Amino acid sequence: MDFSAIFSAAFALVIGLDPAFLAIVGLSLRVTLTAVLIAALIGLPLGAALALARFPGRAAVIVLLNALMGLPPVVAGLIVFLMLSRSGPLGPLGLLFTPTAMIIAQVLLVLPIVIALTRQTVEDLWGEYRDHLRSVGLEGLRAIPTLLFDGRFALATALLAGFGRASAEVGAVLIVGGNIAGYTRTMTTTITLETSKGDLPLALGLGLVLIALTLAINAVAFGASRIGARYAG
Repeated sequence: MDFSAIFSAAFALVIGLDPAFLAIVGLSLRVTLTAVLIAALIGLPLGAALALARFPGRAAVIVLLNALMGLPPVVAGLIVFLMLSRSGPLGPLGLLFTPTAMIIAQVLLVLPIVIALTRQTVEDLWGEYRDHLRSVGLEGLRAIPTLLFDGRFALATALLAGFGRASAEVGAVLIVGGNIAGYTRTMTTTITLETSKGDLPLALGLGLVLIALTLAINAVAFGASRIGARYAG
């Protein structure tokens, strides 16, 4: 097939709304958005607490978190695989090769990013507004909700970075999900598989959808932050 035929077939798949095609896209979104939501619920308060807390070894924790931001996906997948395998501590739960295992792997990848970027944002805000917050009785952990709210637009960038990390992931979800057709096959794993098989229209169609979704989510977040910043004064 020449390039024009490949692109035509890819657009036909996207526009035709093939059920199998939509199932792959839907599973990818469900896994990625769930992982980012869980990472946000855990990472935002932990990052803020790390920014305000002072304890021995804090610097080492920060260095470790920064290093984990670059954790290789295959290593994260291997860790989750060992934990969920039959001989692992969570083996009896039977989660290996399920969408849940893929979510766990993506949370492991996204969480260090959210914690590290939240810590930096909250630490900067605390340095700027420390005296004012102390004057109204907000100090230590009590200041976390206010600082997170004040930094909500900057923190949206941290969540977008986490979404980008999760949505582009292949290695970890391939290891723990098994790339089972109709069950754990996501956009990225399908692109990898279909490219190796020579089915370029399907791979390209999914690639176009993945790029479009990423652009759309970033555009919405950017627009919301601009509107929010304008009304916030």
